[in-house]
Amino acid sequence: MARPHCPRRIATLPGVVYFKPAGIPLRDLEERVLPLDGFEALRLADMEGMPQLEASRLMGISRQTFSRILARARQTVATCMTQGMAIRIEGGVVHLVTKSKTRKNPGKESGKESGL
Repeated sequence: MARPHCPRRIATLPGVVYFKPAGIPLRDLEERVLPLDGFEALRLADMEGMPQLEASRLMGISRQTFSRILARARQTVATCMTQGMAIRIEGGVVHLVTKSKTRKNPGKESGKESGL
């Protein structure tokens, strides 16, 4: 039996939860799901330029787990971009933390859990 996932800490929820190619109705597109932890990994590593070790500590996971989450997220985005698919951002067990608490006490959990 697989071990249950521990909640991953994320600092922000996405402002937009769908991305799709222009000019094609969403109902006509195949879609892939990008989990919230993958969204956060992409944000930290690619947008913020944060080293994986530091980003993994902020998310409360090991560097190896962060690397796997990031690789899956990049593969999802690349597949959707190259094959003209929609991306829906949702899902996963996450723990939303405020940025100030994330920076001051990365080992302390605060906020709320979401099973979005």
